[in-house]
Amino acid sequence: MTESLHPALLPNGLSDGLPPRAEREADTVDHLMTFVRGHGYRRVKPPLIEFEDGLLGGAGAALGRDTFRVMDPVSQRMMGVRPDFTVQIGRIATTRLRREPRPLRLCYAGQVLRVRGTQLRPERQFTQAGAELIGADGPAAEAEVIVLAAEALAAAGVTSATIDLNLPTLLDVLFDAHGVAADDRPGLRAAVDHKDVAAVRERADPALGACLVALIGATGPAAEALAEIAAVALPSEAAARVAALADLAARIEAAHPGLTLTVDVLEGRGFEYYTGVGFSVFAPGARGELARGGRYRAGPPEMGEPAVGFTLMMDAVLDAVPEAVPAPRVLAPAGHDRALAQRLRDDGWVVLSALDAAADPTAEAVRLGCGYVLGGGGPEAVG
Repeated sequence: MTESLHPALLPNGLSDGLPPRAEREADTVDHLMTFVRGHGYRRVKPPLIEFEDGLLGGAGAALGRDTFRVMDPVSQRMMGVRPDFTVQIGRIATTRLRREPRPLRLCYAGQVLRVRGTQLRPERQFTQAGAELIGADGPAAEAEVIVLAAEALAAAGVTSATIDLNLPTLLDVLFDAHGVAADDRPGLRAAVDHKDVAAVRERADPALGACLVALIGATGPAAEALAEIAAVALPSEAAARVAALADLAARIEAAHPGLTLTVDVLEGRGFEYYTGVGFSVFAPGARGELARGGRYRAGPPEMGEPAVGFTLMMDAVLDAVPEAVPAPRVLAPAGHDRALAQRLRDDGWVVLSALDAAADPTAEAVRLGCGYVLGGGGPEAVG
């Protein structure tokens, strides 16, 4: 006989969003979307689930291991639940909005679902919000998106954010220049990802090993890190990418003086489908990164376009946003002045209407967590 489960028990990594945190998340998402829309980004709403071929095509192939798959009983085709929004935005841009003038600015917010969580983010379902700039190549587009992410977070109440700039493709450039065999790359990449200097020296030839160790050590505040990297002997293609990163850092500083920038050029975990610069946003008090973004190709390979964007992880964002002072709550007794109650709501009050005309208004206000009772002249504090 199957043991019955408690009705509140949910699968691992899934949880109910409860007040007040769920309310804070909704308010913060609305605030962020209003901010980015003010910069010309128009909101789109892709479906939660779609055909697997479209969801996991092109850049989406990197998300295959994170994607829930189900059989569509109507079409008898496999479908996938989105683990991320970026690929869907690229599909929309290069198909339904392909005739819109470029650059195309789009934004989004909603739920994603993943097969498994991570150590820092064990939740498998969570809210993402973000923006994508599609059809524009070059550092001006990258600087706009990075500054927009920082300023949107600041407008939502995040202070002391740090932008960490990366070059996810740099490692492959170095591998190609030094002729690293395909079979040797995964192990060496893992050693670099874990900043394991001893393993890097063991797996790489002396010239590449010295280069990688120097780059691993050249991390930290952007100005200092880029100065250290400039002293490292790099192949021409790698040197060109580092120079472009230095130019991008200068553009960001010019657009938003005082923004804290750090550099870790070899960081590539989580940037598998990126084709250029990548970046992450961190803040005190938040677990893991608040945002991630960078340069990629939007849409299917046969119709892909240059794109750059960012995704905000709302659970981490809420950790970094100070809790707002809750709105005052007032109980309106039966037969109250409805126009007065609406004026209070318009001014930011929470007004509950009493359902029981016989109940003592003061006692009912206390029971429902209201600090006031609505009288003829306005709210009256509960003693």
